[in-house]
Amino acid sequence: MFANDHRQRKTGIALCLGMAGLALTGPAAEAAFFEDWERSGYVGAEVRAFSQTAQHEAQSGQASASLELEAEYYREWEDSDLSLTITPFLRLDSSDPKRSHFDLREFYFQKINHNWELRAGVGKVFWGVTESRHLVDIINQTDLVENIDGEEKLGQPMVNLSIPSNWGTFDLFLLPYFRERTFPGPEGRLRSQPAVDTDHPIYESSAKQWHPDFALRYANYFGNFDVGLSYFYGTGRDPVFIPEFQPNGDVFLRPGYFLIQQLGLDLQYTAGPWLLKFEGIARSGKWQHFQAFTGGFEYTFYGVFGSNMDVGTLAEYHYDSRGDRADTPFNHDIFSGARLAFNDEHDTTFLGGMVYDPDNGATSLRAEFERRLGSKYKLIIEGQSFHNATPHDLTYSLRRDSFLQIALRRYF
Repeated sequence: MFANDHRQRKTGIALCLGMAGLALTGPAAEAAFFEDWERSGYVGAEVRAFSQTAQHEAQSGQASASLELEAEYYREWEDSDLSLTITPFLRLDSSDPKRSHFDLREFYFQKINHNWELRAGVGKVFWGVTESRHLVDIINQTDLVENIDGEEKLGQPMVNLSIPSNWGTFDLFLLPYFRERTFPGPEGRLRSQPAVDTDHPIYESSAKQWHPDFALRYANYFGNFDVGLSYFYGTGRDPVFIPEFQPNGDVFLRPGYFLIQQLGLDLQYTAGPWLLKFEGIARSGKWQHFQAFTGGFEYTFYGVFGSNMDVGTLAEYHYDSRGDRADTPFNHDIFSGARLAFNDEHDTTFLGGMVYDPDNGATSLRAEFERRLGSKYKLIIEGQSFHNATPHDLTYSLRRDSFLQIALRRYF
């Protein structure tokens, strides 16, 4: 299903446009094809503008545009407690061919029994409680061409058995196929220097993408505590980058995917307006042995100044035992931010924050704004800027890539 990017993209375009066409052409067309199905989704246009010219010659200019489509189709067979969810996603980008891509975010059957739930197909699973980084979230691969914040994920082939009980919920996962991380191409902005060669990945396992991965998680709450314990064995989602020199002198980074074991803990304590959050992992493998955690709090002021608006203040600290050898900028950093929920008829929200490295002063600022326009449209504005990065900082290659992004989506 995922082995050939070109064939996948052509098939994805046909599937996405076909479903969107049925959804947008009217009730008659949809009823003829998706009778007894629930459907929702959006089509959108996005413009991204950069504050400076590109750092590297191959990169595109200071602005790009793209079209996006995501549709969700759901059907439930009540007599058998069986359901099917299909969520295709498509983006067409004007500047970076690697950002034009199709993905099946979800395509799974779900069977619900009194004592268990079973999902089989392509799905999405989220673990974690912290705001600025999700250390324990390891099931799905990051779709990095979608957004640099790492929140967007690729669909993951899986079989998931969930067993709820009075002692908590146990989840077991069989992950038979590995998804490689997406990266901007040589023409794209917000990419590393050198660029990542996604066409020639390296695998530790001789089975490559077909190495069977396993995971399990236990989740429960004890009073004001929500607790999650997880274990993962298989191909690590975070690649190790190996430089490769071309005959013409060019250098590319080959992503290496190695087998790991990871123990994870996510913990949240709720006390009125306070949320205390923690995520920690211990990871081991042939190429890496380390521990990392993210911890902090969120405090919410409700109805500020007598209005309907709620304001949440956030602060978190990042630690990675590898220090400067870490393949992430979150090795000794501080995050602070604010979340505003206007609680108005337009569902207006704002989230802004800053990640600061006290060792070298490298700083990243990010803001996200969302507001509904009428009953079918939503405006989404995002911006990110990079400051004071040194040549040894992992954000150094992004120092000229501060950007503002505006998207308008129509929901159906």
